Amino acid sequence: MDQDKDILMMSRKEIKRYQVIRKVLDKQIKQKEVAEYFGISPRQVRRIVKRVKEQGEQGVVHRLRGKVGNRQTCAGFKQKVLGLYQKIYWDFGPTLASEKLLERDGIKVCDETLRLWLIKEGLRGHQKRSLPKERSRRERKEHFGQMVQMDGSHHDWLQGRGPKLVLMGYIDDATSRFYGKFYDYEGTMPAMGGLKGYIKRYGLPGSIYLDKHSTYKTNKQERYTEWPFRDEEELTQFGRACKQLGIELIFAHSPQAKGRVERVFRTLQDRLSKELRLSGANSLEEANYLLNSYLPVYNKRFEVPSKGAGNFHRPLEKGMRVDDILSIQTERFLRNDRTIQHNKQWYQVLNKTRAQHVLVYEYLNGQIDIKYGKDSLAFKSILAPSARPALPKTTYRFKRRLKSPGSAKSPWHYAFKLKGSLTSKRGHF
Repeated sequence: MDQDKDILMMSRKEIKRYQVIRKVLDKQIKQKEVAEYFGISPRQVRRIVKRVKEQGEQGVVHRLRGKVGNRQTCAGFKQKVLGLYQKIYWDFGPTLASEKLLERDGIKVCDETLRLWLIKEGLRGHQKRSLPKERSRRERKEHFGQMVQMDGSHHDWLQGRGPKLVLMGYIDDATSRFYGKFYDYEGTMPAMGGLKGYIKRYGLPGSIYLDKHSTYKTNKQERYTEWPFRDEEELTQFGRACKQLGIELIFAHSPQAKGRVERVFRTLQDRLSKELRLSGANSLEEANYLLNSYLPVYNKRFEVPSKGAGNFHRPLEKGMRVDDILSIQTERFLRNDRTIQHNKQWYQVLNKTRAQHVLVYEYLNGQIDIKYGKDSLAFKSILAPSARPALPKTTYRFKRRLKSPGSAKSPWHYAFKLKGSLTSKRGHF
């Protein structure tokens, strides 16, 4: 309401209410009918009629018009929150900032209130998102462990305080429960290491949904694709390990197909990178240490219940050596002197064996082993054999031989030309 008493500010709703109440005062309609018309109680109608009799048009105006709201925060509290935001949480979203203000500083503020404050102060603009392309929706799997989406996220997780890391992530399709671990790069060893950690915590999943990265799928074009001459699919080391573990690999044709793991990476790039900064993590070891304590909190917040009951994760079979399976296995030729070469290093096999080919196992911890079948062979590293001395160059002289009669350019060759009749250089036949 304006400070001038002669000016009265009324909304359309209040004007409509005043006009109806005037009809009650003129005894044109009854209070019971007004209550049904406005959807309020007859007692409330009697109070409004009484105020209109005493105050006139002022009686239908809300009494808090122009006054400070009962739940309005004081200016000092607002400035304190905005000061902490500019100093510590300057790149946080409103939701995450309100969570951290309550967790770290003991300040409770609604995320929507904080968003409006930031927009008004010019600290954050309106977020405009482009409309996604129309795609067919795939429903979640019904059971926990039925399918897991996997991918690696390349991001500056330490925000320049340390090396760039890759987060190998696994998210359950039914519940959105997430598991991950940081590595220096995305490759066969990190993929196997992340899968080993997931199996150790939850068990063997039914299938893994992932992209066509060269680590997971051999993208070499097959020569024959139709039966019965179809080429046998060549598996990568990761594909071979999953086949031995009984895990089906499903390859996505686009990033949107495995959108669940793509979206969780976008969320973690916003939230987890800030958690790493607040904790002061500057290395791979510190990042993984914080991640282990952060994942239970994250899953508690974002995990959803599955449609079907039961856990579809399978335990490891008896006798299944997961360390041997989750390793890089390379076949090498065993020479007559029982030596092999692997990764520019020579090894001497100490056991006497007639094997011609052996398998070299490279484990996740960096150790190697040489096996023939299921038996491990004793070996040791040796120096590369010395190169053979180069033979001296010799020149050979060949005698010129007379060409035999019948060759194309021999002196006994007769050239015939067809000009109406057969003739030769010596005359007619």
